[in-house]
Amino acid sequence: MRWLKKGVKIVLVLLLLLSIAAWLFVKTLYPIYNGELKLADISSKVTVYYDEVGVPHIYAQNQKDAYTALGYVHAQDRLWQMELIRRIAAGRLSEIFGKDLVRVDAFFSGLGIEEAAEKTINTLDKNSPAYQLTVAYLDGVNQFIKKGATPLEFYLVGVKKEKYTIKDIYNVFGYMAFSFAVAHKTDPLLTEIKEKLGTPYVNELLSTFSKNLTINKTNSNSEIEANFSKAVSAIMDKLPVSSFIGSNSWVLAPQKTKNGKVIFANDPHIGFSQPSVWYQNHIKTPDFEIYGFNLALMPFPLLGHNANYAYGLTMLQNDDLNFYVEQNNPKNSMEYKTPEGYQIYTLINKQIKVKGAKDTIYQVKVSKHGPIINGLIEQVKDKRPIAMNWIYTQLPNHLLDVSYEMSHAHSLLAFEIATSKIHAPGLNVMYGDVKNNIAWFGSAKLYRLRDSLSSKMYLDGASGKDEILEFLDYKYNPKAINPDWHYVYSANNQPDSVKGKLYTGYYQPEDRAKRIVQLLQSKNNFTAKDVAKMTYDVTSATAPDIVKALLSSVKKETLSASAKKAFSILQNWQGVYEKTSVAPTIYNRFIYEFLKATYKDELKSSFNLFINTQLQDKVLEEQVKREQSVWWDDISTKDKIETKEEICTAAYKKAIEFLQNQLGENVDDWTWNRVLSVEYEHAIGKAGGLLRKIFNVGPLETVGGNEVINNQIFKLDSTGYYKVNAGPSTRRVIDFSDVENSYAILPTGQSGNVFSPFYKDQVQKYLKGDFVKMKLNRQEIEQSKNKLIFLPAK
Repeated sequence: MRWLKKGVKIVLVLLLLLSIAAWLFVKTLYPIYNGELKLADISSKVTVYYDEVGVPHIYAQNQKDAYTALGYVHAQDRLWQMELIRRIAAGRLSEIFGKDLVRVDAFFSGLGIEEAAEKTINTLDKNSPAYQLTVAYLDGVNQFIKKGATPLEFYLVGVKKEKYTIKDIYNVFGYMAFSFAVAHKTDPLLTEIKEKLGTPYVNELLSTFSKNLTINKTNSNSEIEANFSKAVSAIMDKLPVSSFIGSNSWVLAPQKTKNGKVIFANDPHIGFSQPSVWYQNHIKTPDFEIYGFNLALMPFPLLGHNANYAYGLTMLQNDDLNFYVEQNNPKNSMEYKTPEGYQIYTLINKQIKVKGAKDTIYQVKVSKHGPIINGLIEQVKDKRPIAMNWIYTQLPNHLLDVSYEMSHAHSLLAFEIATSKIHAPGLNVMYGDVKNNIAWFGSAKLYRLRDSLSSKMYLDGASGKDEILEFLDYKYNPKAINPDWHYVYSANNQPDSVKGKLYTGYYQPEDRAKRIVQLLQSKNNFTAKDVAKMTYDVTSATAPDIVKALLSSVKKETLSASAKKAFSILQNWQGVYEKTSVAPTIYNRFIYEFLKATYKDELKSSFNLFINTQLQDKVLEEQVKREQSVWWDDISTKDKIETKEEICTAAYKKAIEFLQNQLGENVDDWTWNRVLSVEYEHAIGKAGGLLRKIFNVGPLETVGGNEVINNQIFKLDSTGYYKVNAGPSTRRVIDFSDVENSYAILPTGQSGNVFSPFYKDQVQKYLKGDFVKMKLNRQEIEQSKNKLIFLPAK
């Protein structure tokens, strides 16, 4: 008995010691927001004040010191995020996560992003301010790697810290550019629809791109497999970091505001993740100031403002990615046909290191148009060589200079010159300043193909007839500077004509654009609070019209009492996505059943891909108006051609039956908050269990829906639950009548360190539509509780 008691005491002591050791270890993982640290390669003291939401306000005597400090503090809060995002384009995720991501690595490493980065880096001016400050920023990041705490995630997955280089930054640019693209999800699908179903089917889909437009005005019978599109969609879904999707922005001229000064608003829509995609920071030196929102590993902000001007982005969504069908030499598969004769494919050897398994070795075959994607995605069954031609890798890359110059501009003209250097991805760059200027620039390297040629399907790579005829001079790009309607805006919608024609692209439906214009035209005395309220607006400008067109084809007399009640609720709906509303629940299930009844018989296994593309979003508003359509007929039924009325009635009845089984017989109980939720997922939290509870934020109730201004983006599927996976990555409102009291919000928090008090402290405010101040006033900033001082290391 004595030995048993002694044994128990020993076990308890060991457990106590282990607990103390664990506690001490965890304490070493906490970020340091107070005190003094030595930092090499700075010439004088740098003071960093962390405000109440963890934004670092960096005060330095020169920009080099400031950017060195920025690199350090950025890494302290976001090193794990930096590590993930730099590995995507390089094909290095399998080193961390194992064989499940080999397909993702093989795809991205074969796109040519790294090769294009090497070419760009070799041509950089090493003496330019952009390059020098980038080097300083990377120096700060690497000093944290050497001196700072290793994030918990590195221990959990067993990855060692490595120094960062400028190539990593360009790899981030490349991933960002590709995630903006849409063609890889739709072009192969449209080509297959045309080849297997025929021209009438594809023509009905493509015709919608010139209808139901809110124009952004300037003042100057076989199964459709769609293996490639499905594979790329699956690859993008597997990525452990955010994808870029769409955005809103509007800038009001003094004539539209109560205080007679410009008001700027921007909320880029990006895939939700934890941590949030943007890192806020404020730099102040004797000759420079910027309050910026930086991506991981980006020294210069893509969103920013100071007392003189503000800028932001939305995605232009022009078509900058095409697919060419090459024609191999029948006698030599290493050669492909061109108008000048056969040329030899370039071969690039690739090696992927895989955690817990042998390395994967493969070759990328490259034509003059780009990499042959058949070899990058095993699901591609097309025997023809398909080359991906992407402007991002084909043309010189000036994005580092662009981001530097936008954040350092001293005039509207200087800012526009910076935007003119953007080749890809295409961006709507929004601008407003204290001198009462407002502007929108459609920034991208636009091009011209021969007339009548659609870039939304595969092009002929052998004949030379489908080549780009010319790249357009920037002067033809769409833009608006101080227009006489006194506002500029963008919601990824169709821009006005380029050289007399609507420029082809993958623009979003007009919902958000139409709603923004409705609100902006409603009055001329906007305040910052009014604009902030707009960013949280949940009214669809088009859903009521879609409902009207659908319900007009439903045979109401055949409905049950519950179905008639739901019919009435939907009929009277004004398009508002409130938590307690019933209509959004009915509407979204009805839309799913309608799309299924219309398209699934033809698209079969590609149906789920189609209904979650921008293509379907554009098609819906037009399809519901058509009385005659090749898509109405259910090809699985014999000796019968279905009508629109039959399709709509059957879809509506199925929707009601589903909702009764899912949510109960009482229609009033079918509220939107019962089926809509959001969870901000961490790459490690996706494993579930305890890790999910530790790293993820949510699930939580939210408000909004697809394509309202407060865009809560989710996938339609058979489940009847809508898990939001993307939306406003920040909301910003800058009022130049009171610029020091401008405000913003992040979805979760400023820090990616799970032990930081700023890991998820903004989430409830974000979900409620609230904001926090973006501080510029030094006296106010110096009252912050957290103060970190960097001293030159001797």
